[in-house]
Amino acid sequence: MHAVVSRLTVYPVKSFAGHVVEAFDVGVDGPVGDRRWMVVDERGDTLTARKFPQMLGAHAEPVGGGLRLVSPALGALDVAEPVDGPVVAVTASRLDTATDAGDDAAAWCSELVGRRARLVWLDDTARRGMSEKHGGTSADPISLVDTAPLHVFSTASLREVSAWAEQLLDVRRFRPNVVVDGELEPFAEDGWDRFSLGPVDVRFAEHTGRCVMTTVDPDTYAKGKEPLRALARHRRWDGEVRFGIQAVPLSAGRVSVGDPVTG
Repeated sequence: MHAVVSRLTVYPVKSFAGHVVEAFDVGVDGPVGDRRWMVVDERGDTLTARKFPQMLGAHAEPVGGGLRLVSPALGALDVAEPVDGPVVAVTASRLDTATDAGDDAAAWCSELVGRRARLVWLDDTARRGMSEKHGGTSADPISLVDTAPLHVFSTASLREVSAWAEQLLDVRRFRPNVVVDGELEPFAEDGWDRFSLGPVDVRFAEHTGRCVMTTVDPDTYAKGKEPLRALARHRRWDGEVRFGIQAVPLSAGRVSVGDPVTG
């Protein structure tokens, strides 16, 4: 395999825009700071860009001991990790409580989504384990991701899907943590059982099931039919359309753009 890491992204808040970086530290629960926060409604149900696409235009930048929430319409708000904040009920899969980030963050998020909302924080990823359905066990800690700690695909695969869809698809539609480039056939990652991203050893968990979020333009929030229509023609099995792989780190380390991908 002749390939390197070409793009790295963390998503501090679930469904917010990604934060593109040159390097990130990886633990067994994934990239440090990835999806430790999420927006919930008054009942504790998770709010995502599937229903509120404007969330894709909000950014969360890691700052010392917390986040800076940034939106063109709402400006910036610094939010500290609510280490001593109130614990509230949430209805995320395999998680029943999180820590509330306070009224200022709640007001900011409520304005963003246009309804009453709260920002909550997962204090310890050990409280939430992977599902066996998604290639893990309850002993595999994860953040507030849907299924697994790492999402990986190649630029060759993205180009192939773009060709099927007959349009240039923005990588942001697919929300990867790691994009790989090199002398690879499209979808070569489908066969990666064990591999390494620089110093970090990784194992395959499952092929990534895709949802309607991929049909939303990350800049205009306009919804279309692609790439789901193209993927449904070429990449459908077990009742889902799939693109990319979900993976679990087997070791810790710092992954950087340009690191070799081996396996």
